[in-house]
Amino acid sequence: MSQHPPHEDRWQEALRQKTQELQRCQEKHGLRSCLACEKILGCTVRNAYVNAVYESMNKGRGGGFEF
Repeated sequence: MSQHPPHEDRWQEALRQKTQELQRCQEKHGLRSCLACEKILGCTVRNAYVNAVYESMNKGRGGGFEF
């Protein structure tokens, strides 16, 4: 069982988990980037990662994250 820094908050933990999921998906498909994936649009793994990045930046203060 790995230990996380004591200062890691729930948003950082969620981001860490989503980053690992994204990396596993890329490895499974032999990709180094999601940009090379034909499923990039609407991909739930990538969308969850992007949302976790945003949440870790705003610490749950709300707002949207759209391009």
